[in-house]
Amino acid sequence: MTTTGLWGEPLFKEIGLLILAFLFLVGAISFFLYKRNPKLIGLWASIKSWMIAATLIFFAAGLPSPWPLFVLLLIAIYGSKTFYKMVGMYHRSWFVWMNYLFILLLGHWIFHKQDLLFQTSPMLYLASICTIPLIRNSAKRMIQYLALSLMSFVFFGWSFLHLGQILMLPKGIYILIYLYILTAFSENINFLGNKWLGKHKLFSNISQRISIESIIFSFIFTLTLAWGLRHLLPYRQEPFWIMSGTIATFLGRFGELIISVIRKDLGIKSSGIFIIGRDDIIARVDKLIFVAPFFYYFYLYLSKVYGV
Repeated sequence: MTTTGLWGEPLFKEIGLLILAFLFLVGAISFFLYKRNPKLIGLWASIKSWMIAATLIFFAAGLPSPWPLFVLLLIAIYGSKTFYKMVGMYHRSWFVWMNYLFILLLGHWIFHKQDLLFQTSPMLYLASICTIPLIRNSAKRMIQYLALSLMSFVFFGWSFLHLGQILMLPKGIYILIYLYILTAFSENINFLGNKWLGKHKLFSNISQRISIESIIFSFIFTLTLAWGLRHLLPYRQEPFWIMSGTIATFLGRFGELIISVIRKDLGIKSSGIFIIGRDDIIARVDKLIFVAPFFYYFYLYLSKVYGV
């Protein structure tokens, strides 16, 4: 990871112009579609939020080390905070602060390449929060608090911060940008495909936003984009970009579905607005909680297989 930032690199400037041009084009199309069909307001709201989010993320990506990792830590902490509010646990400060502490420790372990501590952190975290009932000498509702806290840490700490592990790889910032573009594109193209073609809902009692047709539609176009942007990967062999597009499509939707299960069970839609026009921060990172770790380990595996 660079210590001087990426603003002077031609490839980074090229990516920036490409992203802006793409967002402008998609934004213009989605606005036109929304004006013709007000039912597509969700698509227009999503694109607006991505235009703001992409600008902020691209700016953060160009900063020198360790600032990109620091930004990921802030997102992880904010996501965890939002989750605690969503499940009604934010007043349980012992659990909340223990969560924040371990997210910061994850950042420390990532930056110093202490992989063993990073990989074992869920068990270390669980052991740590299990001391809270003992310290407080209370058993009331502790099973619920322990389970929800572990879920928060695994989803928005350990799992999400595999993006930090990706960041530390050679040319990691470009891999991270590549994965983020694919995941964001896959989400929005799935939304559009579902509106236009979605007839057979796969999980109708959980989410109306995913259908057989939208998944196929999303997979084809995401895989095409993965091929078109493969120059962002250090290794451009077919298995790398095929793996990337596949994981962004299917595991991105899987993350959304799991968070939808939690929201449905709680009877809530969102926990506030994070970016103009689109839900809370959890709606922005839910598709990454499975994408990040699966991509990271498959990438390491393919790198080993191909000896690169």
